[in-house]
Amino acid sequence: IPPFPLSMSDYDDFIGRVRELSLVGSLTGLMGWDQETMMPPKGGKLRSEMMAFLSKQSHSRITDPEMGKLLDSLESQNLTDEQAANVREVRRSYDKATKLPEELVEEKARHKSQALQVWQEARAENDFNKFQPYLEKTVELTCKTAEYYGYEDNIYDALLDIYEPGMTVSQLDPLFAGLREAIVPLVKAVGESPNQPDTSFLDIGKFTEEKQREFSLKVAGSIGFDFDAGRMDTSTHPFCSGAGPNDVRFTTRYDEEFPFGCLYGVMHETGHGTYEQGLLHEHEGTPMGQAVSLGIHESQSRMWENMVGRSREFWHYYIEEFKSCFNHLPSDLSVDTLHRAVNTVEPSLIRVESDEATYNLHIMVRYEIEKQLVNGNISVGDLPEFWNSKMEEYLGVTPPNDTKGVLQDIHWSMGAIGYFPTYTLGNLYAAQLYAAALADDPSIPDKIAKGQFTVLLDWMRSHIHVHGSKLLPADLMTQATGKEPSSDDFVKYLQSKYTKIYGL
Repeated sequence: IPPFPLSMSDYDDFIGRVRELSLVGSLTGLMGWDQETMMPPKGGKLRSEMMAFLSKQSHSRITDPEMGKLLDSLESQNLTDEQAANVREVRRSYDKATKLPEELVEEKARHKSQALQVWQEARAENDFNKFQPYLEKTVELTCKTAEYYGYEDNIYDALLDIYEPGMTVSQLDPLFAGLREAIVPLVKAVGESPNQPDTSFLDIGKFTEEKQREFSLKVAGSIGFDFDAGRMDTSTHPFCSGAGPNDVRFTTRYDEEFPFGCLYGVMHETGHGTYEQGLLHEHEGTPMGQAVSLGIHESQSRMWENMVGRSREFWHYYIEEFKSCFNHLPSDLSVDTLHRAVNTVEPSLIRVESDEATYNLHIMVRYEIEKQLVNGNISVGDLPEFWNSKMEEYLGVTPPNDTKGVLQDIHWSMGAIGYFPTYTLGNLYAAQLYAAALADDPSIPDKIAKGQFTVLLDWMRSHIHVHGSKLLPADLMTQATGKEPSSDDFVKYLQSKYTKIYGL
């Protein structure tokens, strides 16, 4: 007897399985969100069992031999572009899940939870030696994983592909080189300029949490985030997750001394959130209804946070609202002062606190390290020294200790090697998309100055969001902007902006 009625096509059976897998993913997303926002402190033990259970469910569904047979059968059939995209993306996941032996998957999961804990301790105690053996093991397991996945030129390609499908070292190297050549001298010139921004208005009084929340919610709403299909809460580290386009959740955090951390955090997560809400409902639960990559996702958040949120036009519209929210501010605080203050450039030690101009240099340090590590060109023991010398070379600052240096990020403790470059890709894609949107409609900045954001959001909806995972990231960028991904628009954008602000 056939395993399903003959009237049901292979594709219907396949999509049914894919949607169930997606439901498991939605449950995991909501539980992860709850863990960071609402879960009582004692709920941790049961929660990790629930998460492990869901992870097992997900793994057994994607690796089901029946799924493999359906993929084989569908790949030889005549499919529509949308069907073919769904098959291609699930094939990627199936191959990734079935290429690794079960014992390696288990070993990685076990090691990850240990390494995470040891990293937290090592970071708190400024003790790299404590973390070193765990990081060595992580690199070893990562290289094993890459070998199982396979690659053509560079072992690092197999890792990049996990986070940004199709991305390779040979594509990234020139992007990064072009960036470095332009940004290192720009940052130096900015630092030497006598025209430094005036941020004294930040020291006059407190920016209350309640007012920061009120102001940033207003901004998120006017950008176009639908609060009937999402919500904003508080967590230690801002993030965006959820269960589908009608249930998108993001978080922020507050610092009463510094209101821009919350504001730009919210604008960043709103960018992620509008992408999720802009995915087509009819494709919900399939790759066609999912964001295509981390880099493209990051382009949406970076564009709203930086190109829009740090623009003069944005503050032209919002300055009065800002001053009335925080009524301790001087009545003569000008758009110019505000605009320059939120675009302060200062080379610093910590990636997550860095400004728009120096941020990518932090990513380059990590990219160089990861590439060398997995290719066996440097050993884990050399990392603190290598890290510090690269920070000095790119940013002109040297970490005083490993807590503020090589131990600052969580990624390596979780085995996420190959992830960092997606942050820079997001910045490059953001500038390229924004330039393309402006070329299509030069009135966008004037509309932003009037608080009209829909025209820009609609452009992103029609050029990026509605396509889901139909195209690979580089192809999607080429289709949306008319040219291949490059660092040109980003470099132009930074140079023109900072030349004006700092009078270079």
